[in-house]
Amino acid sequence: MNEFKNAKEAYESVPIPEELDGLVRQAIRQGRHNGRRRLLRRALTAAAACFALLVGVLNVSPAAAAAAAEIPVLGGLFQILTVRDYTQTVDGIHYQVSVPAVQAEGGLSQQVNDAIQTQVDAHLAKAKQDWEDYREAFFATGGSEEEWGGREMDVIVDYEIKSLTDSRVSFVVSLSEGWVSSFEERYYYNLDLAENRTITLEMVLGENWVELCNDAVRRGIADSVDEEGFTLFFAPEEGGFVTVDENTAFYIREDGTPVVTFPRYSIAAGAAGSPEFAVAG
Repeated sequence: MNEFKNAKEAYESVPIPEELDGLVRQAIRQGRHNGRRRLLRRALTAAAACFALLVGVLNVSPAAAAAAAEIPVLGGLFQILTVRDYTQTVDGIHYQVSVPAVQAEGGLSQQVNDAIQTQVDAHLAKAKQDWEDYREAFFATGGSEEEWGGREMDVIVDYEIKSLTDSRVSFVVSLSEGWVSSFEERYYYNLDLAENRTITLEMVLGENWVELCNDAVRRGIADSVDEEGFTLFFAPEEGGFVTVDENTAFYIREDGTPVVTFPRYSIAAGAAGSPEFAVAG
């Protein structure tokens, strides 16, 4: 614990610029995750060295991680932390990993963190197995070392904060893999940290949330039809959109508007990406 204690004391001794609060809030509300991180890094340059040491301690010491609750998190503003962040290439797999965790009182944060960890671990294990299967099949079917060359597979774990207030946060964790097959999974989290509960579409839109969502999706699909009657969306009888339900994924924009979203290929051709539809209350 001496290493953690020293890191904690060093962290607490760093003077916090008066303009930091405004910079951090601005960074959090940027539309892109990478932009936010660049702005945060500029704002936190003075504290970077000791914070890096602290994160290292948390990653290797469960006892230090438990004691970290004693450290103030920049005035309580931060509710999402990057707990794993690395880029490396191992055995032909190029990893770009940035894993978030929720820091808040109550059991909800631990449930969310456990779910994210399970998703990430499963994704990394699957990617490794996919790559091994592909390489084995390549050489089993006559491929040579020369033909194999320096092939790599990209494996990405990232997240984006969609909106954040003093008590609520909406963010998405994205897991993707490219080369053997190209796919992406997204997990959306909408949390009321003050009430220690997951936010639902009904909480945001009211009792007629299904009707409101369905109308928004159908309008969006209708608007996608071109002059020749073509659309990337499937007809209902072909596996296209029918209705939302409690399992429909969504996030909340900065203005409070919920946006329902669907996995790629689920209701439209791959060229449509992951369709999203804003729902006015």
